[in-house]
Amino acid sequence: MPQRLEGLLPARRMLEFDASLDAMVVVEEAPRLAREIHLFLRELAGFDLGGRLLTRLVSSFNDRLTSRVVELTARRHRLPVVPWCWLAFGSEGREEQTFVSDQDNGLVFGAADEREAEALRRIFLPFAQDANHRLAECGFSLCPGNIMAGNPAWCLSLDEWREQFIDWVRRPDSQALLNATIFFDLRPLHGDCELAEGLSTLLLSQTVESPAFLHLMAANALQAEPPLNFRGEIVSTGEGVVRTVDLKKFGSRIFVDAARIFALAAGTRAVDTSVRLREAGPAAGLQSAEIEAMEKAFAQLLRMRLAHQVSEGAATEVWLEHLDDMERGILKESMRQAKRLQQRLKLNYSL
Repeated sequence: MPQRLEGLLPARRMLEFDASLDAMVVVEEAPRLAREIHLFLRELAGFDLGGRLLTRLVSSFNDRLTSRVVELTARRHRLPVVPWCWLAFGSEGREEQTFVSDQDNGLVFGAADEREAEALRRIFLPFAQDANHRLAECGFSLCPGNIMAGNPAWCLSLDEWREQFIDWVRRPDSQALLNATIFFDLRPLHGDCELAEGLSTLLLSQTVESPAFLHLMAANALQAEPPLNFRGEIVSTGEGVVRTVDLKKFGSRIFVDAARIFALAAGTRAVDTSVRLREAGPAAGLQSAEIEAMEKAFAQLLRMRLAHQVSEGAATEVWLEHLDDMERGILKESMRQAKRLQQRLKLNYSL
């Protein structure tokens, strides 16, 4: 059973880490400090903290570390005097990172026209690639799909990002829908935040007026169903005889995808899943009691993912045989809430 958080030692250590990040003057110091922070955060998983609080703490320290690494790396490059911003996408953008996270980031910069954008990109790319590798040294794995600022495809001027977002919404093929699940969870991390705010404003202006796009997103989100049989019992999502449940693909992701669609439909600027449910849920037809139950279920799934990453090293899957009766009950109720959320999607979009 988790132990309760007592005394001020964890809070004191968090302040010490914060001070150490401020005091860091060379980027080579970052990997050692990152390891210390990571070990501390894993220790916190043994305390009686909710899943949402713990992922916020993980994301907060990751934000601070990433911002500092980007800042110190930028000092080593002769960057142009134009506004630019390091962007976070995916779970980092939603502040829902666990102990196993790869990089999902990009860069936006100001440019007068296409010609200037291309010239500036050639200057920004070496810096962005350097920052990506520095972050990898700190434990943030390079993205297998290369969704990183060091990729020319995601090191774009503000106008290029705007055109990309508009194109995805107006011509939503399968790749555009996949991109929406990553890039539409957008948050500025370092630099000129107004650039990112402008992108968010544009994005919402497009999605609110595009019910056909949201319909396709909803249909896509329903492809992964909660692992419940006709009796409402948990069933394995593992292949063959493997008795496991993927807590991300068939659990927390269901809440993330539905909340994103509700937010994009309502014009809600929040990217945090819980806040999206609270702010956009009523417009989608959810009652306050339903939203509260869904928030709790989402938090429980995050808690279980974090706990099993610490105890078993598994990124997203949990062995059903390793769950005690209480955990099975919690998992079953969480999946029931996920099913209710998908039923709301089906009803709203006639699916």
